[in-house]
Amino acid sequence: MVKRTLWAIVAVFIAWSILDFILHGLLLRPIYVNTASLWRPMDQMNMPLMYFVTLVFTVCFVLIYRLLVGQKSLASGIRFGALFGLATGISMGFGSYSYMPIPLTLAWSWFLGSWIEAITAGAIVGAIVKS
Repeated sequence: MVKRTLWAIVAVFIAWSILDFILHGLLLRPIYVNTASLWRPMDQMNMPLMYFVTLVFTVCFVLIYRLLVGQKSLASGIRFGALFGLATGISMGFGSYSYMPIPLTLAWSWFLGSWIEAITAGAIVGAIVKS
């Protein structure tokens, strides 16, 4: 079970890194350019810290599934990811919108992006970590 858990952590981390690049680096780039006053310039962003945060988030996601979900399966993983993603997506998107002057389209994008990423991660963990 430990090997499968480690493989799930690696797979989810890679998937989230790729999806984050697609979402934030490509799809949302025009919005970030138009709201540049809200963000650090690229040369001031701490990429090692961003990857560390993603890694810790990934470990927590996988361990919550492994330790707290009883029946482990692909379907359970997807359900877990959907519920987890709903919670994190609403917080990321609309929680941020409530106190930051971001466009509503960005709030929706963060919400939907977080939800899709968590569902994807749920499918990965459900496929790898089974009962």
